[in-house]
Amino acid sequence: MSRMQTGRVASINVSDDGVPKRSVPEAAISASGVAGDRQRDLRFHGGPERAVSLFGADVIEALAAEGHPIAAGTTGENLTIAGLRWSDVQPGVELTVGPVRLLVTSYASPCSKIAASFAADAFTRISPRMHPGWSRVYARVLEPGLVRVGDPVRLGPARAPVNPPRPP
Repeated sequence: MSRMQTGRVASINVSDDGVPKRSVPEAAISASGVAGDRQRDLRFHGGPERAVSLFGADVIEALAAEGHPIAAGTTGENLTIAGLRWSDVQPGVELTVGPVRLLVTSYASPCSKIAASFAADAFTRISPRMHPGWSRVYARVLEPGLVRVGDPVRLGPARAPVNPPRPP
């Protein structure tokens, strides 16, 4: 990534329990996550290192063009982001989302709970190991605040990876 990229919040998604998540116009984001959102299995979701889940709107559109019945929020992301080169959104980069600062901590491995978003239940289509650049990511909240649909998103420079990938 050679220059700062700017995108926007295309959708904010929350759920009382799992997926799909419903779209809301705004949400407070804190170190404990996105207000109005609750995860079913805290062993794999939530917590300070996985407080916010993000996915690229452009990736969702490309997957839909492949024939997958996917839409914003159906794979469990809290923030759907448009206008960034999604392959540059990786562990170690900072994102400024409206007034909120996030640090991407890891890729989110897909599970069978999101299978309905994929033709033939092929949820591994967004596996970071099998399809690099097509995965959702998790982030830690560095500065909390209120985020609204349409807010600008700035992708800052990469830091050292927070959770470096493990060898296969």
